[in-house]
Amino acid sequence: MSHTITVQPSGRSFTANAGEAILTAALHHGVGLPYGCKDGACGSCKCRMLDGRVVHGSHQSKALSAEEEAQGFVLTCCAVPQTDVVLESRQVTAAGLPPIRKMPARVARLERLSHDVMRMQLQLPASDVITYLAGQYLDVLLRDGTRRSYSMANAPHTLMQTPEGSSSPTPMVEFHIRHMSGGKFTDQVFGTLKERDILRVEGPLGSFYLREESDRPMVLLASGTGFAPIKALIEHLQFLGNTRPATLYWGGRRPADLYLDTWVREQLAVTPWLRYVPVVSDALPEDGWTGRTGFVHRAVLEDTPDLSGHQVYACGAPIVVDSARRDYLAAGLPEHEFFADAFTTEADKAAA
Repeated sequence: MSHTITVQPSGRSFTANAGEAILTAALHHGVGLPYGCKDGACGSCKCRMLDGRVVHGSHQSKALSAEEEAQGFVLTCCAVPQTDVVLESRQVTAAGLPPIRKMPARVARLERLSHDVMRMQLQLPASDVITYLAGQYLDVLLRDGTRRSYSMANAPHTLMQTPEGSSSPTPMVEFHIRHMSGGKFTDQVFGTLKERDILRVEGPLGSFYLREESDRPMVLLASGTGFAPIKALIEHLQFLGNTRPATLYWGGRRPADLYLDTWVREQLAVTPWLRYVPVVSDALPEDGWTGRTGFVHRAVLEDTPDLSGHQVYACGAPIVVDSARRDYLAAGLPEHEFFADAFTTEADKAAA
């Protein structure tokens, strides 16, 4: 038996089949509900249920606590409706997100950006060019049926590129992949994967993208490879001719973790609306670091104690994103002006 899901205040509705999670049904019908990991680990899809009844699959308590569930909040990624449901979600898009497709992808280039970060460029099919929003991600589909998620690090307008040795432009996406020791896919990337190898991918996915209608000053917060979708946002803002002030706070344990620091500084010379604050938490004497130190999300509050007039885009480790959400809302940031993509690892998801 199917159930009708209605999203307020937009009024959009769609149906969920028996046993189907709300988010899965929404994506099938092109309704852009917010989400991140899709595995009950990050909490990005959490919203209030105004009416109806659901049963939750496994999830982490930090994504949805028992108290929040009692207050009527649900995780749409693992909430299966038992009746018709009415949700409150202000991030639903009027026209939906770009269509999700599965496709083959050829490894076009592998380049180490640091000792543990690889830039991987994938060539996508030219016959049916993918569309995506800056900030979204693709899933790499592994042979055993599991998948790994990576954000596109290049903006959509840079999609068509001409590979070396070719005269024809072709769709190319860029990922920044950090090596996780023992990682099922990252061990391949840093070990056996070769240029011209074929992978299968699915996307675009995710509800992290620029809200172009706003005129609020932006905080772009990144930790580690959370910089990848932020890079795509910066490129997209440049393409739009943006004039909104934006400050990038990029945090790493040591200076080498800011693996495209030179690229960012090059953008400053041609992007008058962009400021850059690199933050290092665990610099060693031999690093010679003289810049900001501590937790990157705290650096934002040191510079801007009142965030009530700002808009925040946060990407990176769940602890950074979760801490930023908590502390920024306490500093006056409206909840609907906080957009996040928490980079949950397989260990994070397994804990659910």
